[in-house]
Amino acid sequence: MPAEQAKRLAVRLGFVGASLGRHYQERTPEGKRTPERAYDGLTVGDLPFRLYFEAIAERTGTGHCGRDTYASLVRWNVGTLKVLRGDETMAVLPGVFDDGKVRSYTGTPGEERFFLLVKKGEAVELAINDVLGPLTGDEGVLLGAEALDRVRLAIELLVALRELFRDFAALPPERSMPTDQFLDVFRQFAVHWTPGDVPPSGALDPEALKRDFLLGLNLDGYESNVRRLFPALLTAEREAIESMMAEPTLPERVLAGLGRSPASLREADRGDLVRLVGEHPGLVDWYLLLAAHARAAGAHLMLSKKFLFKPQQRRDAAGLGDRPLVSNRSGTTGMNETFLERITRARQDHLLAPLRRVITRETPETTTNTGVSSPISVSRMG
Repeated sequence: MPAEQAKRLAVRLGFVGASLGRHYQERTPEGKRTPERAYDGLTVGDLPFRLYFEAIAERTGTGHCGRDTYASLVRWNVGTLKVLRGDETMAVLPGVFDDGKVRSYTGTPGEERFFLLVKKGEAVELAINDVLGPLTGDEGVLLGAEALDRVRLAIELLVALRELFRDFAALPPERSMPTDQFLDVFRQFAVHWTPGDVPPSGALDPEALKRDFLLGLNLDGYESNVRRLFPALLTAEREAIESMMAEPTLPERVLAGLGRSPASLREADRGDLVRLVGEHPGLVDWYLLLAAHARAAGAHLMLSKKFLFKPQQRRDAAGLGDRPLVSNRSGTTGMNETFLERITRARQDHLLAPLRRVITRETPETTTNTGVSSPISVSRMG
């Protein structure tokens, strides 16, 4: 079977497996303890369903695991997307279907819109990482003109990412996804197929994970949490993230190029910081990049609060409790609201945060030399 055909089949069979798992676990007492029993007696030819799925996953040549994942559910499922800055193509994120459709659990427009939103976010994140990736070389050029052009472009893309999330959150339910559908239907398909496996989740977006390791996230336990997700990532994604974990972050490289340590920056008085920025004005751009990264992450947290945490808190206050199958008190990978808030604060407390004392502008400039906003858009191809 050709790899592209295997990918298309993995998408479709992923929805089949998730549906079988959900309905078995809902209807069977203690079914959550034995999720693998959902597939008993289901065969494709002579092969049990899960073994057949694993064989299909292997034929994709990507290291895809033997269940639905973020890659199959979102990236492969939704058609190819292109990120544009005016007429310039910044990134292309392929899908494996060219029929213009988005497959979903129930065929409702809300689910299709949500899948499209998540893939649009990943496409913009891919563009950001493609812009910043080449800067991981020589520390001595990170404050040069070419590097700072890349930093400013990444800021522009991060602002667009933030607006993508904010715009979706501002839509009425009939143009986004009704909260009850998100909690009671959509999320309830993110069940375990076997005990301890990793259900699909936006937390598995590899481009978002890469950006954290490019720009830095000083939070104890974050690396181990990401490694816990590795079984649900593709081989190339795991290898790229592992490599980034072992390398200095871009802000660390910037400071190393100046002969400064993070500790010396934290301990510097205001006068020293003023002199440092005066001698190296490009630090302002790097500071604004990290601020934009934190603000985009804050918008993503806002989406989580709007669609997941706040509605469930209202249900708890009304005595309605939680869903028995997939809890709405945390993400499908187990991250609760408190942990997500800690991650967001860690992004705000970035390596260049001490410069906040002398850089009062928190909102990055996103205009061209003519003063006209530079438009970032994401469109479907084909």
